[in-house]
Amino acid sequence: MSTTSTPLTGVVPPLLTPLTPEGDVDLPSLERLVGHLLEGGVDGIFALGSSGEVAFWDDARREAVLEAVTGTVAGQVPVIAGVIDMQTDRVIQHVRAAERFDLDGYVVTAPFYAITGPQEIDAHFRAVAAATERPLWAYDIPVCVHAKLAPGQLLQLGRDGVITGVKDSSGDDVGFRRLAAANRAAGSPLTLLTGHEIVVDGAYLAGADGSVPGLGNVDPAGYVRMHRAARTGDWEQVRREQDRLAALFEIVFQPTDKVGPAAGVGAFKTALRELGIFSTNTMAAPMTPIEGESVDRIRAILEDTGMLEQAGAGGPADV
Repeated sequence: MSTTSTPLTGVVPPLLTPLTPEGDVDLPSLERLVGHLLEGGVDGIFALGSSGEVAFWDDARREAVLEAVTGTVAGQVPVIAGVIDMQTDRVIQHVRAAERFDLDGYVVTAPFYAITGPQEIDAHFRAVAAATERPLWAYDIPVCVHAKLAPGQLLQLGRDGVITGVKDSSGDDVGFRRLAAANRAAGSPLTLLTGHEIVVDGAYLAGADGSVPGLGNVDPAGYVRMHRAARTGDWEQVRREQDRLAALFEIVFQPTDKVGPAAGVGAFKTALRELGIFSTNTMAAPMTPIEGESVDRIRAILEDTGMLEQAGAGGPADV
């Protein structure tokens, strides 16, 4: 069963995984990205999530990412890791492989591919929790696993000490507000982190404890400023930061010939290349990188939102 620890709140970006042109983990770019997040003031880092393209990585690549991230962070902020796979035994194997790293907990989705219901999902989380003493966060991402985690079930898992919090990437603002209200009524057994990066302001008003924004890889400092403003009740500053981040998020709509991660994660990688943090915008196969006029439009948005000026970037990293 997971043990309790200091709740993880604030800004916890889901770390991207930079790749070489050949598709290997680009360790120098990864170290630059971690440094960029730490300099931006983030409260934690979530490695091996959907934004990190975890579904494409074999065990060796997963371990390479964790070794590089934990070594670079060196205890400065908590690091949590996705142990995401289709079924329970495989998830526990990922937990076992990750035990040698300095991690503050694991992030677990519902099982997928095989059709499951509430009973199987409950058994899955309890089995993974029983296999580790480190905290678990439930990752609600129905677009990928085809099952929505119900508020009542999440709260029961929290009350039973199975999970410590929820990373909500459902895009279901009604469901998130219901979960936040029920969590408060139950004495807040869960910490709630939203992954819905352009409505973080609304999530804070609903009761979120922080955010896990993919766009936070590009502009961690903006999300940190918004979080701090929310904690002090400066809602005008929250609105200004969210409006600017929403304008920056337009980068994901520029590659009109791509969908899903190829567009979203691909845009984040392209932006980081243009900021001089990544060497390439290579994607995991079979996805292809963003090229051509889409790159020009992404760079224009970076310029319009002040990102290029802040970074002092004149172009892609020359490494």
